[in-house]
Amino acid sequence: MNILAWIVLGLIAGAIAKAIYPGHQGGGILGTILLGIIGAFIGGSLGVFFATGRFALAASTLSIPGIIVAVLGAIIAVFVWNALSRRAV
Repeated sequence: MNILAWIVLGLIAGAIAKAIYPGHQGGGILGTILLGIIGAFIGGSLGVFFATGRFALAASTLSIPGIIVAVLGAIIAVFVWNALSRRAV
């Protein structure tokens, strides 16, 4: 997938994940894009793991199922980030 599609997928998935997840998450537009891209990798890797039983670094695509998987991965990323940042403060 080209870099522009990654940015669009990251923006969409990150924005939806931030809207769904309760509480305030900072970071601005760049943080939202990075969160969505990380979520695409988390969701894609978990999807491959549950489908095949093997762990492989994979990412979701710019499609409706891909966005859903990326949003679920981004929600996991927000949860982990909040857990780590609260513990550090």
